[in-house]
Amino acid sequence: MTKKRGLGRGLSALLEDPGTDITEQHSVGNNAAPRVAGLVGTIPVSQIEPNPFQPRTVFSPEAILELAQSIKELGIIQPVTVRKLGYDRYQLISGERRFRASQVAGLTEIPAYIRIANDESMLEMALVENIQREELDAIEVAISFQRLLEEVNLTQESLSEKVGKDRATVANYLRLLKLPPSIQLGLRQRQIGMGHARALLAVADPVRQEDLFRRIIESQLSVRQVEEMARGEKHAAVRTGSGAGKMSAARHRELGKNLSNMFGSRVTVKQADTGKGKIEITFRNEEDLERIKRLLESR
Repeated sequence: MTKKRGLGRGLSALLEDPGTDITEQHSVGNNAAPRVAGLVGTIPVSQIEPNPFQPRTVFSPEAILELAQSIKELGIIQPVTVRKLGYDRYQLISGERRFRASQVAGLTEIPAYIRIANDESMLEMALVENIQREELDAIEVAISFQRLLEEVNLTQESLSEKVGKDRATVANYLRLLKLPPSIQLGLRQRQIGMGHARALLAVADPVRQEDLFRRIIESQLSVRQVEEMARGEKHAAVRTGSGAGKMSAARHRELGKNLSNMFGSRVTVKQADTGKGKIEITFRNEEDLERIKRLLESR
C-alpha cells in the first residue's frame, strides 16, 4: 500500500490536493508503475504542457543553460508540479525554469508532484509558487498580486498570508502599477530599483515622475537623492498652492469628480480662503466604508 508523503506546512500545504488520490498505471519498458495524484512521480517530458497561467514572461537563456548544465551533473533536486489533464497528459503548475532546462539538458523524464486543480486553483498555485521561489521583477510581482486579488478573489489580508509578506509590502507592490508605463518598463528592465520607484510614487504629477525617471538614469541618482528631490517637488507644490490662495469652484468640482471616480463614491472638496480645506467621502453603509478603507490602504 502506497503511503501518502507529508509535504509539511507553508507553501507545500498550498499545493496539496484535498480530494481523493487517483492512481494511473503506465508502462516504462517492461515495468508498470503507478502515478498517484498528490505524490511524486516520474513523467515523460513529452507528456507535459506549459502553464498558460505562467506569470513570468521573460526567461534568461543564460540562466536556463546554466541550470541545464547543473541538471546534467546533479539531476533535478526539486520536482516540478503538474496537474493531471487526462491519460498521459499533464500541465505544468510551477517549475517552468526546471522544465525548460530539463528539455535543454536532453532529459526524457522528470520527477513531478501530481496535483488535481481547476483553472482558478491552478492560477493561484502558479502565482504563489512563482512569487515565493522565483526572482520575478517588481512589476511581475505586482501583476501577480493584482491577478490574485482580481481573478482568485483574494483579499489583501489573505494574499499577504499566502505569499508570506505583510500588507504594507503587498500594497507597495500594487502601487507600482499606478506608475506611467515607461517607468514600469524601466523597473522590468532593471534600469531603476524598487526604492527609486517608491520615491517616484511620492510625486503626484505623472509628467514630473517621468522627468525624474529620466534624471535617475542619466545621472545615476541614488534612492536617497530621488527621495530628497521628490520631497522638494512636494514642498514646492504646497508653497505654490498656498501662495495662489483659494482654488476656483471649477477646480473644486474637477477634483471632486476625479476623486469620486477613484473611490466610486461621492467626494466633496471644500477650501477656506486661507487655502486650507478638507475632503469629504460619502459612504452608504459599513460595507461601503470598509471598501473605501481598503482602497485608501492600497494607495
